[in-house]
Amino acid sequence: MSDEPLIEDDEPTVLEARLEAGGTRLDKALTGIFPALSRARLQALLAEDAVSRDGQTVSSGSAKAQAGLYTIILPPVISATPAPEAIPLTVLFEDADLIVVDKPAGMAAHPAPGSETGTLVNALLAHCGASLSGIGGVARPGIVHRLDKDTSGVMVAAKSDRAHAGLSALFAAHDIERTYIALTRGAPSPSKGRIETLIGRSSSDRKKMAVLRSGGRNAVTDYVVQRVFGLPAKAGGAPMAARVACTLHTGRTHQIRVHLASKGAPILGDQVYGSGSPATAVRAAIVEAGLARQALHAAVLGFVHPVTGEPLRFETAPPPDMGELERLLEAL
Repeated sequence: MSDEPLIEDDEPTVLEARLEAGGTRLDKALTGIFPALSRARLQALLAEDAVSRDGQTVSSGSAKAQAGLYTIILPPVISATPAPEAIPLTVLFEDADLIVVDKPAGMAAHPAPGSETGTLVNALLAHCGASLSGIGGVARPGIVHRLDKDTSGVMVAAKSDRAHAGLSALFAAHDIERTYIALTRGAPSPSKGRIETLIGRSSSDRKKMAVLRSGGRNAVTDYVVQRVFGLPAKAGGAPMAARVACTLHTGRTHQIRVHLASKGAPILGDQVYGSGSPATAVRAAIVEAGLARQALHAAVLGFVHPVTGEPLRFETAPPPDMGELERLLEAL
C-alpha cells in the first residue's frame, strides 16, 4: 500500500496486507504494513473491531503480532466541517453540560457519506452553538454514542468537555441503562433469557456484523418477549411476530439486530439482518403501517449525570410507524 491519502467513498474501504513475522506489539507492527495509517488511527480501528487476521477479528493493539493476512475495514471519512442546521429537536433534558433528545428514525447521528447533512450533529450545532463539546472531533462534536440512522430513540450528547469525558467513561464501563423495543418476525425462544456471544465482522460480508465462534468482542443482551401476535392454531407452533424488550450490557455495532437474528427472530423491516420473509399478514401490516426501516426503538436511557451526580432516566414510546404496526399486529 502506498503513502497516498486515502480516497473518500460512499462504501467502506477494504485494506489488506500480509505480515511475514510477528513478535512486536500489534499496533506497531501494523504501522509497518499499513504506512498510510497512524498508530493512533490503527488503535481506534482495532477498538472498533475493524481489523482481522486470517478472517479472525483482533482488537488488542498491545498484544503480540502474529504473522498472517491482515484486513482492515476502513469506514468512509467526512472531511468537511458540519454546518449548523435549524432542525427541530425533541429535547428531553438539557443543562450546561449535556442534552438528551428523542432521535427520529432516518436521522444519522453524525455526518457520513450519503448523510452529509440533516444529522443530529447539524441540529445540535444550531441548537447548542459553541457550547457543544469538541472532544468528539470536527465531524462528531458532542457525540458519545450512536444509534443506527434508522433506529429511533433516546440519545445523549455532551455540551462540555468534562461531560464528554464522564459520559464516555460510563459507556466504556457499561454503567448505563439501555433498553430497546423491537418488533420481530416470530419470537425468540425461550420467552426470556440472555444472549451472550462474540460479535465481529462477518467473514462472508465484511460490511456486516455476525456472531462468531472465535475472535470478535463479547456481547451481552438480555431480552424478554412482552407480547406475541398471530398465535398459531396448533399447540407448540410459533407466533407470526412479537414485541421484545432488549437490555444492553455491552454496546457492539448492530448488537440487538445481530442477536435477535441469531435467535431466529430478526427485527421486522431489517434489510441487512432480516433473512427470510415474514408471514403474508405481517408483510401487509408493515406496508399499511408505512414502516420503511427496522422496527427498533431505543426506549430507555438511564445514567448518573457525569458532572452533578444526579441520577437521570428517560423513557419514550416508539414513534407512529412502530406504534401503528403493533396495532395492526394485535389484530392478527
